Amino acid sequence: MASSTVTNHPPTAVLKFSIAGSSEHSGRYVAENILVDSPLDQASRWSGAYQSPNVRQWMLLRLDDPCVLKSITFGKVRVLPHPCNMKEFKIFMGLTEDNMAEVLHAGLKNDSFPETFSVRFMNRAGVCFPTRYVKIVPLSAHGQSFHTSIWYVSMAVRHDEYRESVVLRHILKHLRQRRLLTPFNSILSRSNVQLEHPITTALYDSLVLHGDWARAEQNLHSASSAGLFASYIRACQPHAHWTRLHGLDADGDAPCRRGGHALCFDELAGLIYLFGGWDGQRSLDDFWVYDVARDAWRLLSLAASRDANGPGPRACHKMVFDDRTGAIYLLGRLGDGDAVDPLDRGQRTGYGRHCGAGTGKSREPARARAAGVKWWPGAPAPWSTVCSEFYRYHTRGLDAGKWDLLAIDTAATGGPPLMFDHQMVVDSNAQMIYVSGGRVVDGDWEQCKYSGLYGYDIRTGTWELFQYVAMCSRDLTSDVASSHPYIPPRFGHSMVFDPHACTLFIFAGQRNDKYLSDMYAFHIPSQTVTELFSNFTAEGGPDPCFTQRAVIDPELREIYVFCGLTRNRPGALTNLETTSPYWIYRYARADRPGTWSKILPEEGEAPTGADEPERPRPRYAHQVVYDPRAKTVFVHGGNAGLEHGGSEVSASEVDEGRAGARGGEGRPEGAEPARENRLDDLWSMQLKRPPPEEIVRRATYEIRQQRFREMCEEGPAVKALTFLQTDVSAVVDHGDTDEAYVFRSLLSHLLAAPPPPAPARLDTPASRVSPSTDSLNKRSHPETQQEDEEMLDEGRAHAEASASEPGQGILAMIGMEEDPLERQEAGPDRKPLPSERFKQRTQVFERLLLFVNADARQPEKDLLDLINTDEEV
Repeated sequence: MASSTVTNHPPTAVLKFSIAGSSEHSGRYVAENILVDSPLDQASRWSGAYQSPNVRQWMLLRLDDPCVLKSITFGKVRVLPHPCNMKEFKIFMGLTEDNMAEVLHAGLKNDSFPETFSVRFMNRAGVCFPTRYVKIVPLSAHGQSFHTSIWYVSMAVRHDEYRESVVLRHILKHLRQRRLLTPFNSILSRSNVQLEHPITTALYDSLVLHGDWARAEQNLHSASSAGLFASYIRACQPHAHWTRLHGLDADGDAPCRRGGHALCFDELAGLIYLFGGWDGQRSLDDFWVYDVARDAWRLLSLAASRDANGPGPRACHKMVFDDRTGAIYLLGRLGDGDAVDPLDRGQRTGYGRHCGAGTGKSREPARARAAGVKWWPGAPAPWSTVCSEFYRYHTRGLDAGKWDLLAIDTAATGGPPLMFDHQMVVDSNAQMIYVSGGRVVDGDWEQCKYSGLYGYDIRTGTWELFQYVAMCSRDLTSDVASSHPYIPPRFGHSMVFDPHACTLFIFAGQRNDKYLSDMYAFHIPSQTVTELFSNFTAEGGPDPCFTQRAVIDPELREIYVFCGLTRNRPGALTNLETTSPYWIYRYARADRPGTWSKILPEEGEAPTGADEPERPRPRYAHQVVYDPRAKTVFVHGGNAGLEHGGSEVSASEVDEGRAGARGGEGRPEGAEPARENRLDDLWSMQLKRPPPEEIVRRATYEIRQQRFREMCEEGPAVKALTFLQTDVSAVVDHGDTDEAYVFRSLLSHLLAAPPPPAPARLDTPASRVSPSTDSLNKRSHPETQQEDEEMLDEGRAHAEASASEPGQGILAMIGMEEDPLERQEAGPDRKPLPSERFKQRTQVFERLLLFVNADARQPEKDLLDLINTDEEV
């Protein structure tokens, strides 16, 4: 626990704030009690609902105005000592509730005196960061087995400090751009404001003011080592690196081909659990575990229906893994006896399979069920009835390897009805499971019915309905749904959970005959819905999709989407997404729209048709899990579409098995019937982004371009050309079309450069070009001479275009002459830096800032952008 600066004097200025949310409270001790300082009232406090320190509890405060927070004070009750007094705690701050940094880890004394703690308010670049939200996370109380209590909180800061800092930083940027270095340095020396990271400042001095090229390139390496390029690297469009995993069990077996199965991941142990699915003929109830480190499968149960309290065969169900308890929770199904064939009625399951004959014939369990569930001879097993049974499997402790039947029918206890193609996630810290959507199974396939959004409290074993949905599709346009924020019902969609923002992301899927491309954020503490996209396809995202899979990395605030079936419009043929099957969604705030981009294939990937493909085939009804520590995605199984006699048919024929349901109707006489191509392969995927060395190379290329331009103006053309062909060419990615074009166009500066002193008879336009041309031809390799001539032609065209462009730069009222401070620091032999060259170097510096983290560089906006001159006109 870090030490903290503590004073016994309360702050003189108190900030106004409100309670934005909190974990559960005990009795009447609500969070709003901390807004009032009543040290004599033992009821004036917030107390957490749980005594165990293993349960994460928290309180979120929202300041009325953003500010740079300096300190926080905790008041106490005048009862000495009090066992409920908070002992150890952490403080997090940020402008948004889903992007907060830890600023304090400290402890309170068990006395009656208020304590004030200074908090960290500068980032690693030395720049003050503003705060709007403050989260208090109590870790323990002074008394064992007591509820942790917070009595009173106040926070202090000068209200205008943040705005003052913002204004000064924009002024500093403005002055430096205009070469007004004397007032620039005066403000820096007299204020407590830092414009940027010291390495960024050193880069500016070496590049712009001194033209010390070697030092500037050294600064780039220092910036990379300090992590100043990390944000840019994360924002680069990634490439997918796929690896086929061939692990088997001790008998040489692995899970068979299937789709509609369920996976969950034990992050601590590195284990992937697999249950059930549909193999094209029947539902499965086998249970497997895959050890990532050993690349090996292990069969836990050949038929879980024969295990005590085990689930029966099923597909389209979901599993989650609770990291805290090591328990697996399983819910939902589409089993062999759930309904008549929906395809015969024009319905769709999304997995190209029938749902049984609807005979209602039950299979008896192998032995009587335990855990209070009584069975009698001839009684139907729970999975053979229209009941939503709920299971738990233990992977740790004394009950490891055993199943619990938590409920025969969750609908009877306030939970969801029996459904399939739903989504389920777990919040291990809060011990909550969230279930969203899904199509209801009740034996009536004439109309689509959907489930809502539910929460299951693991500790209490109770369900809560967060959002009701109209059960029938014809009720979707009700007044209630249209007048309130509402997540339309769906199945075959995606849902992921961000624990830092306490937010569920729900998107895509199918409703009735329509594939969806909308996206919603559900904030759990406030139970508010935000529509992020009504159509993310129109915003550069994937096409409307069904049975796509998604995983989230909350630390990076990225969602990875693996597309399944797509359809452009209702009633159109369904397609397997093959051109852009993988996407990434980035967001800065959970309640605001982020950006979509494609995950590109790995560079240098083997051509299609190779014996061993370098990436998985397009599929749907597959399953995906994510290892946040190793930043690795695992993909298993699914359905790759239909094929005739061993050759694949067009993906457009895959209309959820419609072709297969017709039994090959319409195929040429004598042709083999189409069959679905289910998969049993397991893949791992890691995203490859540019390494820091690549960013240093790109930045070095920018610096050497400027150095070459200046050499063209000052030195002999031969020297400049040699530098271009050696030093500049060495940092160019010649395989990149854009970089190669810029490299060739650099010749325009050599062609347009003023000639060196020469006899009058050579001072002609032709003679000004001939030295460069001759040198180019002499130094070119024979095999590249034609390419060099093309460079020369491009250089001439670029020079002519540059000459015709209007001048760019700063207003003519500022001459940009050398500042007196530059003359003081310059040596006697130093030549003054021309104003035009100062502007060129400044432009290069600001292009380099695109690589630098936002908190380590000058403000992005200019001072002129913040000033409204309309009132002065």
